[in-house]
Amino acid sequence: MTDNAARVSASRLGMWVAPATAAVSVVSLGVAVSTPVRSGPWCNDGCVAYPYTDAAAFVPRDYLWMYPEVLLVLLFLLLAVCLLHWVPPQRRLSAAIAVCFAVIGAAVLVIDYGTQLTVLQPALLTGQTEGLSALTQYNPHGVFIALENVGYAVLGVAFVFLGGALAGGSSRLERAVRWVFIVGGALILAALVLSAAIYRADLYYWFELMSLSITWLVLIVSGSLLTVVFARACRSAQGSSAGLIRRSLEPAKPESSSGS
Repeated sequence: MTDNAARVSASRLGMWVAPATAAVSVVSLGVAVSTPVRSGPWCNDGCVAYPYTDAAAFVPRDYLWMYPEVLLVLLFLLLAVCLLHWVPPQRRLSAAIAVCFAVIGAAVLVIDYGTQLTVLQPALLTGQTEGLSALTQYNPHGVFIALENVGYAVLGVAFVFLGGALAGGSSRLERAVRWVFIVGGALILAALVLSAAIYRADLYYWFELMSLSITWLVLIVSGSLLTVVFARACRSAQGSSAGLIRRSLEPAKPESSSGS
């Protein structure tokens, strides 16, 4: 497949993946914000305390936000792959590195959320709660928060490399997407360093909330902008194809002969 054909294919897929990413980000943000805080320093009423077995009363309400979040990280992975094949060849190394980090981050987060949805939920409902305190999302020092922190930190690195892959974009929208990725990724990594330095063992949900919020904003804005970028690229490709077809169907003009 030639570079131009690869860009056209990436644009066609990206034209659907980009708006889906933005839309699912909005849904995920809305469901997560509407989910009550049940534990940690921000919980004021009806809190779930160690060993968190009382959380069975909040199944499935407190787990609903994870469903769109799983879909979101998978959509971002598809979006990164589209950009890998869409950027110019000289920028594909940076895009390939971004895809590698996106795969790692998505795998960590899907495993993390999948464990909550397919292990913690049924275990709480059936009363099989022994040993679950370290895994539950209500434990601010548990495995769930740790995996989220790792997953979103890795996605932050992927954002930075995707921004680097979009350097030298030919339009204002492309340059805007580039800075959205770079600034968003840099903010996530800075939030990790600062929150770890400030809160140390009392990190709780600080980095999780910051990284989630930044990720949602980055994907809402970048997904919306890339929808327009990919749509324009598809229209341009269609126009070029139509022009080639018209030229191929035009009758050949006879060559004029000049008398000697």
